[in-house]
Amino acid sequence: MRNDILFGNGDEIPSNHSGNPHIQDVIDQSRRKVVAGGAALGALAFLGVTLPSAGEAASRTAAIPPFARRSRVPFEPVGVTRADTITVPSGYVANVLIPWGTPITGRYPAYLEDASNSAQDQAEQTGMHHDGMHFFPIDAQGGRGRSSDHGLLVLNHEYIDAPLLHPNGPTVVNGRRVSAEEVRKEINAHGVSVVELRRDVRGNWSQQPSSRNRRVTGATPMQISGPARGHALMKTRYSPSGTSTRGTLNNCSNGFTPWGTYLTCEENWAGYFAYRAETQPRELSRYGVGDAGRYGWETIPGDEFERFDATPRAESATGDYRNEPNTFGWIVEIDPFDPTSVPVKRTALGRFAHEGVVFAPVRPGRPLVCYSGDDSQNEYIYKYVSRDAYRPMRSNGSLLDEGTLYVARFNPDGSGQWLALDIADPVFQAACQAAGVTFADQGEVLINTRLAADIAGATRMDRPEWGAVNPDSGEVYFTLTNNTARTEADPANPRSPNPYGHIIRWKEQDKHHAGQAFTWDLYLLAGPENDSRSPQGKPLDATNIMASPDGLWFDDEGRLWIQTDMSGSQLNAGPFGNNQMLVSDPKSGETKRFLVGPKGAEVTGITATPDFRTLFVNIQHPGEGSTPDVFRSEWPDGPGKRPRSSTVVITRQDGRRLM
Repeated sequence: MRNDILFGNGDEIPSNHSGNPHIQDVIDQSRRKVVAGGAALGALAFLGVTLPSAGEAASRTAAIPPFARRSRVPFEPVGVTRADTITVPSGYVANVLIPWGTPITGRYPAYLEDASNSAQDQAEQTGMHHDGMHFFPIDAQGGRGRSSDHGLLVLNHEYIDAPLLHPNGPTVVNGRRVSAEEVRKEINAHGVSVVELRRDVRGNWSQQPSSRNRRVTGATPMQISGPARGHALMKTRYSPSGTSTRGTLNNCSNGFTPWGTYLTCEENWAGYFAYRAETQPRELSRYGVGDAGRYGWETIPGDEFERFDATPRAESATGDYRNEPNTFGWIVEIDPFDPTSVPVKRTALGRFAHEGVVFAPVRPGRPLVCYSGDDSQNEYIYKYVSRDAYRPMRSNGSLLDEGTLYVARFNPDGSGQWLALDIADPVFQAACQAAGVTFADQGEVLINTRLAADIAGATRMDRPEWGAVNPDSGEVYFTLTNNTARTEADPANPRSPNPYGHIIRWKEQDKHHAGQAFTWDLYLLAGPENDSRSPQGKPLDATNIMASPDGLWFDDEGRLWIQTDMSGSQLNAGPFGNNQMLVSDPKSGETKRFLVGPKGAEVTGITATPDFRTLFVNIQHPGEGSTPDVFRSEWPDGPGKRPRSSTVVITRQDGRRLM
């Protein structure tokens, strides 16, 4: 086994071979269409309102009188750059906080620049590759609180660069790992960190030694709840009852509940497992489990590592780990205020490559509604509606255990439907019968969420990433970062493949978001100037050109923050520079670049204090592809130092609100 197989980039191999319509096929058929610079864009007109052409928009802009409404994006945009630093507009400052290896708990072991920290050290330090995160005011336990000077920052650690995690990279002999200590350290570098922070009178932030600080890793015991709890397909040697498992992996984006808990989302988990039998069950094959794990963890002897080998080896599932992959691919709830609490995998929300989870506006007495994307080529967007109503100060995680999971169908006329993945639903039953597929119970439906969505007839999407809900309008926005696997094209839709991505949005017919009908359009088409369209109906320009939109977040005043995750030639030779973060105003369409990250880094993860004086942003894998001998970035520690993923604290120099 080659090291490039063991330590690949972590992207999931496409596994959707259904004949369901693709979102680009839908856009092709749509009669609401504009063509800009040779790129076909599903109409930017939202809810039937047609936006002006680029020329019309320019003339109208020129006609705006001097007393026009002030910009809600009040900063000078930063330019495209490949500088190995954080670039922000004039008047703002960015400071590094809690980079990988920062001691936060236990013995508080210091970070060692030569990467010689032990596995136990890593379990007491921030993990690698910071991603989604949320700031919980220290008085927010139970869902309330507005403290902006003191709180818990909870952040994901998506994956690892094994060559940087060890002094000389991982030890591999004949395609097998030989050091249990190295593998244990890699497992401990995954997961979630909970870090208590405080802001002083000068506005400077620092981490605090605290009993609340915590690491949740790829080995932390977890409970399983919801319809798949105790299911035959969840039983393993570790948990013969099928009610528990160990660890959370590939934690990408996130969410947070109205009752003050953190939701971490398991994305490309399938690549951590190996299955070497001739025929795979559908709950593995539909998720892309291969014959070797990404890091080769399964090649080390011992139960803590053998669980990554899903090959049947015993007479029953309780004697091996054939079902271990089924205990991954879920949304995991963590109570950040109780370091003794056991994280819970909420199976009612479905099993797939969860990018994140975002809630619709929460209303007392109404069901809870949330959305999640399956971040893999040609996969789907989902919505969950709780069975019971939300009750302030009374509701808890059990609200995420009983409800209906839906998957989206986007129609050519700009309408859409949410299709129930419910074994008791007559329409879903008929679809299963027509497809010749059976499920024993709702637990099996959810363990096979992707297959259920195939059967229901969902629309295949271009890698659904983060979602966000506009606090002003209730519209839901999702990034579709790119899809290099798409091969179909025509003159009206020449992007084949789609390397640049776009942002889709929809408005629920039911104002409470719990219904099954919506209307949709495209908000933005990313790409170079000759193959893009801004929300204003113009090509993107020097102030906002971007590709591969990924992270998405609304601030409290309804501005949309967009983060990018370009790689390969886009990052190294295209017109876009390093990955970036932009701010877009849905009311005016104005979009500007606010931040550019260092070399090789993804800009991801975003949260703010309630007073909006501090913005936290994560910088992941600076110098991606670095080895112990060649560091492709010197950020954040300077020349000769290993690049480290870090959180960046952004404030205004005058200490006022960010905007």
